[in-house]
Amino acid sequence: MVDNRHATALVIAGVLSALASVYLSVSVGSPHWYRYTSPPVRAESNATELRALQDEFLDRDFDEKTASDAMFRMNGTTGLWWRCVQTPTDAHWYREADPKMLLECVTFTPSQQFTPKYKEPGNHNSGEDTIRTYLWRCQFLLPLVSLGLVVLGGLLGFCACLCGSLTPVLFIGLLHLLAGLCSLATVCCFLAGMDLLHRVSVFPDHVDATLGWSLYLALIASPLQMMSAALLVWAARSHGQTYYRMTAYRVA
Repeated sequence: MVDNRHATALVIAGVLSALASVYLSVSVGSPHWYRYTSPPVRAESNATELRALQDEFLDRDFDEKTASDAMFRMNGTTGLWWRCVQTPTDAHWYREADPKMLLECVTFTPSQQFTPKYKEPGNHNSGEDTIRTYLWRCQFLLPLVSLGLVVLGGLLGFCACLCGSLTPVLFIGLLHLLAGLCSLATVCCFLAGMDLLHRVSVFPDHVDATLGWSLYLALIASPLQMMSAALLVWAARSHGQTYYRMTAYRVA
């Protein structure tokens, strides 16, 4: 039998786990982890250059230097699975004071996620940058691992409810703890990878780089998962201690 304290802890842990899963899922599927703000273009020659850069960016053949340059100069955003730039809707947009812009996005294919990164972006002869390569792969895999651990914990919890047992709750709490660490590691890998990219890239003048709301969602998901883990572990240990005391009392 589960007393009210343990039942309340389990319900709160379930709500926190569900919120964290929603936040992380939305974050992973959106392109707003990092955004660039570039100055407006007023010359036709620069506009022509940006059109060519836009065409290369929207091409399915991924080139890290081209993609980075386009995002730097076209108010781009990037996420774990998407990269986007703002493109004009009018042919003579550079003559307008406030031109209408459209956000166009291209997804990273699974093969592109595992493409090696080079010490000089776009230069395959510069040698592979092992650190950036594995940071990029980790930021792609870790959120999937985190969500998978939460789903596994949910399935175990559902089975435990059907059986009326709290035995697997401690293991479910440990799964949520690992999921929280994976979510936190995802954010750390992404920020470290972006910092290393900026160090080896030619960053244009007057371009501002800021963190996007998607990254903060992933950052919020991590402590929610850890709080859920703490409640689950507490409920499992407290229930176990109560059970042993009741057993000892009955024997006595």
